[in-house]
Amino acid sequence: MIRKHSVTIRGHRTSFSLEDEFWDALQAIAADRNIALAALVTEIDENRGPENNLSSAARLHVLNWVKSVRARQTD
Repeated sequence: MIRKHSVTIRGHRTSFSLEDEFWDALQAIAADRNIALAALVTEIDENRGPENNLSSAARLHVLNWVKSVRARQTD
């Protein structure tokens, strides 16, 4: 199910929509990196290209994280 999530980025509230699985993965990434979820979302927002909205950038971040974990497992 797609849900709307609100976070604070650089002092202002914003919201974006993600499937529950992607939201859970973002929480796992933040926990793995020992950072707050809001800090991770801020990082994603700062590094996304102008052609991507925050929801798409978050999904791509999760995909890239999964790929990097798999690459480390095969090394």
